[in-house]
Parts: sequence; C-alpha cells; structure tokens
Amino acid sequence: MSISKHFVKSAMAVLLSTAIAQVYAADPPPPANEAEIAARFKAADKNGDGKLTLEEAKAGMPRIAAVFDKIDTDNKGYLTLPQILKVVENQQ
Repeated sequence: MSISKHFVKSAMAVLLSTAIAQVYAADPPPPANEAEIAARFKAADKNGDGKLTLEEAKAGMPRIAAVFDKIDTDNKGYLTLPQILKVVENQQ
C-alpha cells in the first residue's frame, strides 16, 4: 500500500471515530434525580405548554424520544412531566 493510500485510510478512520464520539457526547448522561428530569423537561418544552412533543423530545431529551411511543400510551402525541417521572420511577 502506498503512503498516500495509507494516510487517507488512517485519516478516514480518525474522522469516523471523531464523528462517532461527537454523536455520543451530544447525548447527555441520564438524569440523576427528579429535579434534574424536571429541569430537562422544562428546557426541552420549547413552547412552554407543559407538553413534550416527539420533536421537542428528540431535540432535548433523546432518551425519552427513543421510547416516546411506549410512554404515550394514549397516542396523544405528547408527554407530560408526570408521565415521564412515572416511567423513570418504575425503572428504578
């Protein structure tokens, strides 16, 4: 393998690993307590209506977005803080 091909492959590997690390770094760690969950909910609820849509969850609470449909059992298209807290409480 020539030096230039080796360099390109090495550079691509570094770029790919950096991109993967950035994706995972963007996902915040799980909240530690109810107050932190409430704070994240409030920050994610961009219009302040007390309802978290799937789009708001994707942007501000990605772990909730991943299970949105399982929490939204009534198919209302939004989640409330008490719904999220109940799910978190049941998982502890």
